Amino acid sequence: MIFITGAAGFIGANFVHHWLARSDEPVMVLDALTYAGNLESLAALRGDARLHFTRVDVCSRAEVASLLHQHRPRALLHFAAESHVDRSIHGPGEFVRTNVQGTFELLEAVRAWWGTRDAAERTAFRLLHVSTDEVYGSLQPGDAPFRETTPYAPNSPYAASKAASDHLVRAWHHTYGLPTLTTNCSNNYGPYQFPEKLIPLMIHNALAGRALPVYGDGLNVRDWLYVEDHCRALLRVLEAGRVGETYNVGGCNEVRNIDVVHTLCDLLDELRPRSSGSYRELIAFVADRPGHDRRYAIDAGKIERELGWTPVETFASGLRRTVQWYLDHADWVGHVTSGAYRDWVDLQYGGSAP
Repeated sequence: MIFITGAAGFIGANFVHHWLARSDEPVMVLDALTYAGNLESLAALRGDARLHFTRVDVCSRAEVASLLHQHRPRALLHFAAESHVDRSIHGPGEFVRTNVQGTFELLEAVRAWWGTRDAAERTAFRLLHVSTDEVYGSLQPGDAPFRETTPYAPNSPYAASKAASDHLVRAWHHTYGLPTLTTNCSNNYGPYQFPEKLIPLMIHNALAGRALPVYGDGLNVRDWLYVEDHCRALLRVLEAGRVGETYNVGGCNEVRNIDVVHTLCDLLDELRPRSSGSYRELIAFVADRPGHDRRYAIDAGKIERELGWTPVETFASGLRRTVQWYLDHADWVGHVTSGAYRDWVDLQYGGSAP
């Protein structure tokens, strides 16, 4: 069995789908089901005997420890995190709690349990920590992309909290010998992403006829990674990554935010046209957010050289797949944005497994 924290969230849920499409090995999902954690993202797997779920906060060391002793996983993938920069600006405390304290508590639970295993189990076990390129800070237009050796320079509370979690994982490997791996990925997009991030927010607002807010001049650049490509990379790192190492995962797709929005509007004009005019007419430039990083770019050469991974999707192909998915899954979007889903989970499960 493998454990996956935060697997009701965007990337975690996609990884569960990816894993169970390729393996018969069971998965234990650990998730606190905060606003961005949605069991409907795993609904297609409901009834699959390989999928197990426990509602648990990664800050609850005793609960995590109990699950480790009960199920003895051979690997744990740590996705659980608060991840939205805007939310971190308005409420940084929750990001420190989940991303820093939560990672610490998880590491301590794993370390205590791992130390009780026999030599073969300790050698085989892996803890894969999933992180972000935002820990490296911001690039100027002519700067080389981020490499694994780029010094950390986080510029938002979110990025700082993830940088802290990366440092904890590194320290627990070097100090205690815990067999860890870390990945730092560029901006993900694809199915099951909560509609607060740029791409699903634009789709959601456009279909509702609302304004499409673009920060500043819209010229901020991101490297876009289709989530299924990211899942393939994580699988390779888990299978063959060198213990204690960090691997950068990028989509090789540097695109300005305004060009992302323009492309989304053009796709929607094609796939779900308005009664009159283009979705581009809804674009509205708004005041830039504090500390907005200008450019991110990933050098993914290490993971390609060592593990043979490269992205499959271009930005054009991945974005078309993403738009079509949201058009086909309006009910999912409606449920996760209404608040009714969270109320239903509390009523239905009261904190226990379904």
